Amino acid sequence: MSMDRLDREILNIIQKAFPLDARPFRTLGALVGIDEDDALERVRRLKDEGIIRRIGAVFDTASLGFTSTLCAAQVPADRLEKFVHVVNSYRGVTHNYLRDYDYNVWFTFIAPTQNEIEKSLSDISIETGISNIISMPVKRRVKIDARFRL
Repeated sequence: MSMDRLDREILNIIQKAFPLDARPFRTLGALVGIDEDDALERVRRLKDEGIIRRIGAVFDTASLGFTSTLCAAQVPADRLEKFVHVVNSYRGVTHNYLRDYDYNVWFTFIAPTQNEIEKSLSDISIETGISNIISMPVKRRVKIDARFRL
């Protein structure tokens, strides 16, 4: 996994200003002085290498009238794969991660109402047999701008 100057420039641009037009990789390439195919190939390579996890919009869910919660679940190792598969099948789950702690699976859940989140968490518990799921609804939003200047 080695990145050159152009890879770093591309990453700096797409973190906050991904081109919103019909041919975004042509625009991205022009910004860094390469052609569209090279820009697309570099982004694909960075994704394949795990440097880029995803490219997508980030919405202010509260402004859209949604609610969100951070969840933590206590999942035995032998049930981890099924639990994560079930959790990931819900539209409102934005991401999850494994932690080295008693509550080892953490995930965020967004929905139009808190009742919908609670119903979904109950359904997840029933489907997986995992009853130790803590929901920590957002009380005060603290937004961290997680851009990294490369």
